[in-house]
Amino acid sequence: MPDVETRAEGGRVGVGDGEATVAAARAGDEPAFAALVERHRGELRVHCYRMLGSFDEAEDLTQETFLRAWRSLGGFEGRSSFRAWLYRIATNACLDALDGRAHRVLPRHLAGPSDPGAALPPPADIAWLQPFPDRLWEPVAPSETEPDSMVVTRETIELAFLAALQHLPPRQRAALILSDVLGWPAKQTAALLEGSVASVNSALQRARATLREHLPERRLDWAPSAEPTERERAVLRRYMDAMERADLAAVADLLAEDVRAEMPPWPMWFRGRDAVVATLAESWDAGSPDYVGRFRMLPVRANRQPAAAAYVRRPGEPVHSAFGIGVLRIENDRIAEVVAFHDLSLFPAFALPTTLSSEDR
Repeated sequence: MPDVETRAEGGRVGVGDGEATVAAARAGDEPAFAALVERHRGELRVHCYRMLGSFDEAEDLTQETFLRAWRSLGGFEGRSSFRAWLYRIATNACLDALDGRAHRVLPRHLAGPSDPGAALPPPADIAWLQPFPDRLWEPVAPSETEPDSMVVTRETIELAFLAALQHLPPRQRAALILSDVLGWPAKQTAALLEGSVASVNSALQRARATLREHLPERRLDWAPSAEPTERERAVLRRYMDAMERADLAAVADLLAEDVRAEMPPWPMWFRGRDAVVATLAESWDAGSPDYVGRFRMLPVRANRQPAAAAYVRRPGEPVHSAFGIGVLRIENDRIAEVVAFHDLSLFPAFALPTTLSSEDR
């Protein structure tokens, strides 16, 4: 594999990085280097996910970051922390990956809402936004030895925020994530992006205006990611129970009047309680050619939102098979949005089995 050029990625060795460990790594000690980078894997994976909108690609770009860091470790001069140096490399790797590429989307970005009576189109092979398993991310805690790992009050991976981010050009996206999400000063962000403070502030102004156009109205002042509340978990439990019993009335009672439902990779989506219920009625009708089968649901953690993995047992089948992972947005005790990701490759990332027997729970 050819060498990968990194861009002026110098930094100061923080006490928490371990100067002796950095020195050993620079001398070619691979275990020392692994010890340095592994402590930052989780947060760098999330950073790449925010940049790319793809869990799969975030995994690849985190590995690419470590490869670039190993190859350029001799140029690490100790002018900033090792952590900041890794963020510089990760951001540049993501910008390279995004160069000339279309942004990731959800079905609502492609066309208007679908007719519930329309036939199901074939799945679309395009770059879909993906969910992120919470088990692979814990927010960075403050550290006395690494002052740049401060708690950031607006750090989030909420799906609505990720979808809005994808509308930003890559460099605006990077500026906003570094400044508004991670809390970097404009001067530090400008140095990473090899621009001026004025250009970063201009990019931030444009990026914030774009976000306001694409975030849900009640998410304009986006909040930090946190565990779902007990009330949200109660709504999730009622939703899973209603799905397993195929109880249309119970599902309808949980939906907001203007609920939005999407199910990538199918390029269609539905708006409004009546449309969503009509679609479910067709797929739950055992006499319909679109009959799906009976569901089993497991709670999962995705994007710091209430979520559930759906398994379906079709007629004549002995077990429930993986079907999709639904991420919910709940407002005022009602489900305002459901994005059901029908991508079976995501189940291992969520540490989920691909089938459930009747004994599994």
